[in-house]
Amino acid sequence: QLRLVESGGGLVQPGGSLRLSCTASRFSSGYTSAYYTIGWFRQAPGKEREGVVCISGSSSNTNYADSVKGRFTISRDNAKNTVYLQMNSLKPEDTAIYYCAADLLGGSRCRTGLPDMNDYESWGEGTQVTVSS
Repeated sequence: QLRLVESGGGLVQPGGSLRLSCTASRFSSGYTSAYYTIGWFRQAPGKEREGVVCISGSSSNTNYADSVKGRFTISRDNAKNTVYLQMNSLKPEDTAIYYCAADLLGGSRCRTGLPDMNDYESWGEGTQVTVSS
């Protein structure tokens, strides 16, 4: 079973920045990091989990929610089995637990739409991001 571990969350003031990381291990036999589309999701208190952004295995496809477009940037380093989420100009409404998840061979889905929880087979445990003064 693929294992995902998020890191980089914390407390930041409005307008500040954070970079989240999602590191994968325990790949299925025959597969490497490049086979997995990675999505970032977030869940705020009292709200449903929502898809924020995804990146295909080759980085050729990305898809951002309107609420984060222009402020968040996703990237990946397959040699390090790690996906990054650079979050700038953070707002209080960005406060949530952020989860990364993996979708094996899901690059076309990332090209055509935001990450859908139902398409992602493996999940990390999440990292808390709090934006507050």
